[in-house]
Amino acid sequence: MLYAFGFDRVGVVVADLYIVDPEPLPGQEGAEQGVRVEVRLLERRPLQGGIYSAQPIAVDRPVWRADLLESVDNPGSLDRAHHHPTFAGWDPCDRVFVPELSADPVGWVGGRLSDLDALLEAGAVGAAHGIGPGDAGAVRTAVPEILDAVRRLLERVRTGELAPAGSVAEASGGSTGGARVSWL
Repeated sequence: MLYAFGFDRVGVVVADLYIVDPEPLPGQEGAEQGVRVEVRLLERRPLQGGIYSAQPIAVDRPVWRADLLESVDNPGSLDRAHHHPTFAGWDPCDRVFVPELSADPVGWVGGRLSDLDALLEAGAVGAAHGIGPGDAGAVRTAVPEILDAVRRLLERVRTGELAPAGSVAEASGGSTGGARVSWL
């Protein structure tokens, strides 16, 4: 399931996630499940029809990511919660584990989103990259709604309703090696 929150030139997208056999750090072997939150640049594309046609919108380049993940064998733990403060194009930096993120993953994400300017500055993205002047305030106002979506998705992952292991083989054409099931 995918939630998308769009503002002027920035969007926040949230989706459930299941990864089989990630490239783990020592002690983090095995499948992972949870919720991914990304800040992305948005782009309005030219209309493809008349004035009343649907507006083409691109949910474009990622600039920050938080992965509220847990090992499948340890549901409810969020024992693999981490974030990626920078991206090189479409590729994130290595996983960054923060004690505050592990202690209160949803609250920590809310704090980061509430200070979008600092989040983007830390990731070397800012006004020079086309961030709208009202984006920080608009995201801050929407944080309660975004976190509500995160909580609902986490609950649905924990109950097995979203990102179930059986969907991995289907999504990867029968091969489960390194498969990922998610919009993000």
